[in-house]
Amino acid sequence: MSSSAVILFCLATPLIGALLIALSNRRPNQREAITLATAAILFVGVASLIPEVRAGARPELLLGEILPGLSLYFRVEPLGMLFAGVASFLWIVNSVYSIGYMRANLEGHQTRFYVCFAVALASTVGVAFAGNMLTLFIFYEVLTLSTYPLVTHSGKPEAIRAGRTYLGILLSTSIGLLLLAILWTWWAAGTLAFSEGGILAGRVSDGAMAVLLALYMFGIGKAALMPMHRWLPAAMVAPTPVSALLHAVAVVKAGVFTVTKVIVYIFGIDSLSRVADAGWLIYVAGATIVIASLIALRQDNLKRRLAYSTVSQLSYVILAAAILTPLSVAGAALHIAAHAFGKITLFFAAGSIYTAAHKTEVSQLAGIGRRMPWTMTAFTIGTISMIGLPPTAGFVSKWYMLRGAIEADQLFAIAIILISTLLNAAYFLPIVYTAFLNKPAPVDKDDHEHGHEHGEAPLPILLALGVTAAGTVLLFFFADLPLDLALQLAGRSQ
Repeated sequence: MSSSAVILFCLATPLIGALLIALSNRRPNQREAITLATAAILFVGVASLIPEVRAGARPELLLGEILPGLSLYFRVEPLGMLFAGVASFLWIVNSVYSIGYMRANLEGHQTRFYVCFAVALASTVGVAFAGNMLTLFIFYEVLTLSTYPLVTHSGKPEAIRAGRTYLGILLSTSIGLLLLAILWTWWAAGTLAFSEGGILAGRVSDGAMAVLLALYMFGIGKAALMPMHRWLPAAMVAPTPVSALLHAVAVVKAGVFTVTKVIVYIFGIDSLSRVADAGWLIYVAGATIVIASLIALRQDNLKRRLAYSTVSQLSYVILAAAILTPLSVAGAALHIAAHAFGKITLFFAAGSIYTAAHKTEVSQLAGIGRRMPWTMTAFTIGTISMIGLPPTAGFVSKWYMLRGAIEADQLFAIAIILISTLLNAAYFLPIVYTAFLNKPAPVDKDDHEHGHEHGEAPLPILLALGVTAAGTVLLFFFADLPLDLALQLAGRSQ
């Protein structure tokens, strides 16, 4: 099969899976088998492109022109390969987790859930493989629309309100700001194709570059740069597998992926580094990292603490990309993968705790590590990665960010990374401490009646937790593949 055919195969597989899932509405076992098979087939397709991309090839697919000179075009480059590989692999794990979670919690509308999940992954692959800004924008918007029913899954008033916030912020930023930036880029450069070195150099003034940068950065609402972040904590009313999709697999990663791709392929690292008025992005990203971390410190609800942690961690990617050195850009790419594995582990653990013990608050977790050792061990591994300590993937990405910041003499960025690392420890380590070292609260009659005193969550949940926690550690010891792709993006070799 040619590489063009493989790209088409990867785009079509989740959509065909979504149709088959919908047709299996009354047969849960068949529906879930199709979900798992679709996820596995997609991963095999995506993985088959890795050797070509690592060797320097850039597989392409032209589906046709939408307007004269504006085509639906796909081109697989290192950053897209890394993003698609992570997303497609984690879809398999998330599908296993979802089966255990949705069944154990007797969730309704499960067919709709799995259909929307498949469409969201098709959109994610479209974003990852997009060869120009128009193609990326189309799939970016489809991703927003396909995940809206997942945010409002329960149908409760708070879910509907959260869905309005989710849709309102993401659509208003993308249509009001991002689309304007895309049209301006097309008018100035005559093309929207992603190109090494950027397409805006010499075509707009430095002042226009700074304004365009602001339109892109705040228009990419999925990156949750403050003040465009409120949709993310609001969406925590969704079931935990959806939270994992939003925070680790697709939505926020599509945001910071797009930020990095715009900086590298639309502006160009060298071109943007010569624009003095573009330096504001480092300060906004740094402020987002610290402010979100301080807010996370005050959250007793576990998922909301994780949500504000995500807001903070996403801006690490933006900060690293904005430093504009090859090593920092490599760190940004690596953090997309590192955060994906670490944060999905944390959300899986939160869902495991809810499923087994029906606890949602940090203050309720005293001694829970003694009843749920596997869950809390995985949570601890995710915590270590978020802090950025070895032996986890988070250490590798932060190491390259720091090296890039030192190379650029960016003292502000260095200070932000170090201060936020301490803040990460401050809002994560107390959870681990209280879970393992504090005495469990007595189990009352109501807990017995609802089965809250039992141990671990169902096996599919634990299996998914174990895989992502192991992946977080393995990416530290076997970082060659993501590191190779990240350095190719930055124009460096190992």
